[in-house]
Amino acid sequence: MLRRPVIFFREVDLSDFSGQEPGSSRALLHTVAKLYYLSNIPQNEISRQLGLSTATISRLLKRAREDGIVRIEVRDLVGPEELAHDLETKLGLKRAVVADVPEANAVTSLAGAVSSCLTDAGLHPGSVVAIGWGRAVRDIIQAGLEKIPGVITVPANGGMQETASHFQINEFVRLAAEQMGGTPRFLHAPYLPSANLREAFLIDPGIRETISLWDTAEAALVGIGLPHVSATPGQLGVTPDERQLTSAAGDVIRHYFDIDGQLISWSGADRLIALSVQQLREIPSVIGVAVSTAKAAAIIGAARSRLINILVTDVRTAQAVLDLCD
Repeated sequence: MLRRPVIFFREVDLSDFSGQEPGSSRALLHTVAKLYYLSNIPQNEISRQLGLSTATISRLLKRAREDGIVRIEVRDLVGPEELAHDLETKLGLKRAVVADVPEANAVTSLAGAVSSCLTDAGLHPGSVVAIGWGRAVRDIIQAGLEKIPGVITVPANGGMQETASHFQINEFVRLAAEQMGGTPRFLHAPYLPSANLREAFLIDPGIRETISLWDTAEAALVGIGLPHVSATPGQLGVTPDERQLTSAAGDVIRHYFDIDGQLISWSGADRLIALSVQQLREIPSVIGVAVSTAKAAAIIGAARSRLINILVTDVRTAQAVLDLCD
């Protein structure tokens, strides 16, 4: 993947250049260069605005490069392995996997990378794998996971009374167990009950037995969500309070954070039936899957908050994350 060309401008004195011959005024060279390279204005439009011929504009742009006012640099090709190493270094990740996959169905193409991370986690019969919800997790599981016989799959959070496929967390757990040759444990509780109902759910023996597995989880597979400050399709179950989190960069199973990794409190945080922040941080391998340049800030925040320690993504998203870090 080629990085974007970078345009460098050397500042000059932008004092009035009236009366000077075109081509002799460095201020004019600078102005034409900014209009063309930064504002993306075509040469014929610049010539119209400045009252100069297009041939003169072309000559001024050439002079701007020759005189060092503009320097164009095309960066070297950066491979997935180098991108992954840079992500690990800049975000303090235990591991990053970057794959050069087609933009269409990119998440589905990452299923092999996720399976590799799970295999390398040293899981064995009886190991607990927590499964989150979201489109990325759904697509990975539907694409298929490799065999790790004897593992126990468990929801990372309660469910939601919604029909959308990316919220069917118990089904994700069942399918993941089927693919890996493990045993599913289901959680029949809402992710966000009232305070009183939460206590009632947590004393139920079946629910208590399932969530007790969170303390022994050795791996987790989660998505990285975008902030919910505006109502958009697919944001089912988002509360008005969550839409007020204007400083949020994203979330992991509704634990919100800013780009610096600082956790953001909201009214439902204490009512969640989900892996806690501390439990997530204590799991040896928390695999976050995210594909979208729009998620760059969310990925950075998720890593800095230590809610994930392994990232699986594509080259486009990886480059966007690194660009934002810089």
